[in-house]
Amino acid sequence: MMKGMFHLTPTLSRLDSFPYRHRLGEVMARPVLTGAEGLTLAQVCARMDRAASSSLVIVDARGLPRGILTERDVIRAISQRGEEALRAPAAALMSSPVRTMTADAYLYIGIARMSRLGLRHLLVVDGNGRPAGMLTARHLLKVRSVRALIIGDDLTEAETAADLRRAHDSLPILAENLLADGVAAREIAAVISAVLRDITARAAQLVEQSLARDGDGYGAAPAPWALLILGSGGRGESLLACDQDHALVHEGTADDDRWYAAFATRFTDLLAEAGIPPCPGGVMASNPDWRRPLADWQWEIRRWVFEPQSRTMRSIDLFFDAQPVHGSAALAGRLHRYAVETAGTSAFFTQFLALNVAASDGPLGLFGQIPTWGGHFNAKTAGLFPIVAATRAKAVRNGLLATGTAARLQALQETGVMLEEDGASLTAAFDTLLRLLLRQQLADITAGRTPGHDLIPARLDRADHAALKSALRRIRVLKQTLPGR
Repeated sequence: MMKGMFHLTPTLSRLDSFPYRHRLGEVMARPVLTGAEGLTLAQVCARMDRAASSSLVIVDARGLPRGILTERDVIRAISQRGEEALRAPAAALMSSPVRTMTADAYLYIGIARMSRLGLRHLLVVDGNGRPAGMLTARHLLKVRSVRALIIGDDLTEAETAADLRRAHDSLPILAENLLADGVAAREIAAVISAVLRDITARAAQLVEQSLARDGDGYGAAPAPWALLILGSGGRGESLLACDQDHALVHEGTADDDRWYAAFATRFTDLLAEAGIPPCPGGVMASNPDWRRPLADWQWEIRRWVFEPQSRTMRSIDLFFDAQPVHGSAALAGRLHRYAVETAGTSAFFTQFLALNVAASDGPLGLFGQIPTWGGHFNAKTAGLFPIVAATRAKAVRNGLLATGTAARLQALQETGVMLEEDGASLTAAFDTLLRLLLRQQLADITAGRTPGHDLIPARLDRADHAALKSALRRIRVLKQTLPGR
């Protein structure tokens, strides 16, 4: 229970929401000035002057960053070595290794890292590790409260469950500030998911390190492997009532399971100490069903696709939303592509996914009223699930690799599978449900209750009640159009 969390992080009361709504790729300076390792400092200075750039990244023959030279590095070298420094090779004077982050990381993480490490330049790289842009000191000046941003980046230095727990316990006040600042609920969910993903990744790093150094004979992992986060976490749609949903894939043999089982057990326990409870359904890598070699996962996927059963639907739903958080991203990508491509070969399977959504309970009663049980309406199963699952089914049927619901809706529109107005209305309905549920969860936490997935329609004001009914009417239309699509 997260009772009293709102008083733990007072700096967040001065939150600037901009860094939580934008990713590095949206704000980075580009292009990046680069040069080969053979350049002299004089040549570097000439190139920086022509480009009006405050830095130059030294790259190797493959275009990968080896080091960085900034104006400060140049001044320091000349002050220490005089004119001789201009003839020196830049590679001997550059700062190395280069601090980097990927373009899809949130701006708040990048700014926090620069602040914590005292950096004036942070290199942004693409998916292949090559320079894509630069975050500079002037980005820091655009943010009102840099200290409030340290939440996420502190995770890179976390060493204990208590360290991880502090980041987890900051989520309610962070969500409340973003909501008050008018940030869309799906964007808030993406930020919450990013923090939870980083907690998960750091926990995995700590456990892997413990296995390598402990005297239990485990050592390093016996084969390449990847940890996957599933469900809402994989989609980037987590709110404040989440538990553990994860899986592990590796390229080892059955004999190697000793290492992976030890990792999964310690990892699950560490996440629980950090405030993320175990999955009640056992969807965790500590369960052998969710910890397999690649070939076994491929066999399981074929069974799901060619022999689909209602009892396996939860597994299917969770797995097709998987995203890697630690280990070999390439291995995780191979598995995800295999799942989507295999599913795309079976029209029966994708029809089965759609029919499963159509057969679920209706979001509205016979006379258009919101169905409640004891005054409560489950916004997850009766509201979010139909949108998420129907969008997933359409995306899988069309071979789309996106995992987030909004991203899938956008991809369906771009490929002509879905009309633009249909995608927009479903996105709006999805955001309405997320917003109302997030507000309810924040109210639960403030009252000392464990946050859940229920709304109390009778307590909504007229505008929110109307918005909820409008969203549910859109879901009813969606469900009616699913079979045969």
